[in-house]
Amino acid sequence: METVTETEVPLGERAYRALRQAIVRCEFAPGDRLRVEELSRRYEISSSPVREALSRLVEQGLVRALDNRGFRVAPLTVAGIADLTRVRLLVESEALRDALVHGRDGWEGAIVAAAHRLALSEQRLGEQPVVLDPEWSERHREFHLAIYAGCSSPLLLGLVGELFDSAERYRWYSAAHRKTPRRKSAEHQRLMTAVLARDADRAVGLLQEHISGTERRVTQSLLAMESDALN
Repeated sequence: METVTETEVPLGERAYRALRQAIVRCEFAPGDRLRVEELSRRYEISSSPVREALSRLVEQGLVRALDNRGFRVAPLTVAGIADLTRVRLLVESEALRDALVHGRDGWEGAIVAAAHRLALSEQRLGEQPVVLDPEWSERHREFHLAIYAGCSSPLLLGLVGELFDSAERYRWYSAAHRKTPRRKSAEHQRLMTAVLARDADRAVGLLQEHISGTERRVTQSLLAMESDALN
């Protein structure tokens, strides 16, 4: 099977991937101005692909387009994480139930492998915030998407990926301001066990607790930061 090298990826896609990752990982802070010329220099890509990438990110809610004034990184708000969580609960619960019906042996094996890689990454990190480690973050994403991969709906799977990345930006931002480390390995193990047992109600219940827990912690962080800013 042929693999596509980075240089073979269209410029618009390369710009999109680079910008999306930078925004999700909070390399650009909420509200930061995104100037096309500066981004072109940063990523060594001409302005047209950069504008194309920014327009795609606007559609996904990660960037805001300003009337004749360019682009800014979308804000992170308590209302925003609440709305995102509401939609994630609906979409991801349905995707998981579908995966539990249609997933086959290869799907189960991929989940186990992804969980193992995630656990190894977490063990190596010690006490530092795991979310802020790029390797852990990528393996965390792989684990969650592996759980949904058995879903028979490409549209649902696409939505799941976009919603997960939107939530990831909130996780990175709150983790950067969290004062105590947090580990999620036990939650992931329980979720994997329920999925492999094909226990739909338990698996979906654990997933919903996991998603809602993220909302609670992010909300606490955002409110604490708002309070600090006022004092």
